[in-house]
Amino acid sequence: MTILVNITRLLISFKTRVIFIIALVVSSSLSVYAQEVLWEKLNGKAKTLFEQKRYPDALNVAKDALKVAEDTFGPDHPKVAISLNNIAALYVIKGTYAEIEPLYKRALEINEKALGSDNPDVAISLNNLAELYYNQGRYAEAVPLYERALKILEETLGPDHPEVVITLESMKALYKKIGKGKKGNKEMF
Repeated sequence: MTILVNITRLLISFKTRVIFIIALVVSSSLSVYAQEVLWEKLNGKAKTLFEQKRYPDALNVAKDALKVAEDTFGPDHPKVAISLNNIAALYVIKGTYAEIEPLYKRALEINEKALGSDNPDVAISLNNLAELYYNQGRYAEAVPLYERALKILEETLGPDHPEVVITLESMKALYKKIGKGKKGNKEMF
C-alpha cells in the first residue's frame, strides 16, 4: 500500500509539474503576443502622428515602439530594424543626419543577420543608407549600396517590381549628379 501511495504522489507531482510548465509556456506566449500587438499599435500611432505632421510626438511613440521591440523580441529581430528605420525617417524630417546613419546601419546589420544578405528588406535598408549618403553628398559611398540593392531586388522581386523602379530612379539621379550614366552619347537608363 505504501508503494502505491508513493507512486500516486509521484504521478500527481509529475502531472502538476507538466500542467505548470504548460501554463507557463501558454502564459509566456500570450505575453509575447500582447507585446507584439502593443508594438504594432505603437507603430500605427507613430505613422498616424507622422501623417499629421506631429513629428516630435511621432518620434516619442516610435522610440517607445523600439523599446517594446527590443525588450520583446531581442536586439537583433527584424521588428527592431523596422523601428530603427521609422525613427531614422523622423530624424530625416528633423534634418539631424548624424543621428540617422547609425540607425540605418544597425537596421541593415539586423536584416542581413536575421533575413540573409539577399532579402528584399536588406535591399530596402541599403536604399535607405544610400539615400542618406546621396543627401549628404557622399556619392561614392551611395553607388555600391544602390547597386547591391538593385541586384537583390531584381533577383528576388523581378525587374518590373516598383521597388526596382524606385531604386533605378534613385541611381539615375545619383549618376546624373556625378556625371556618370552615359556611354558615349547614349544614356544607360
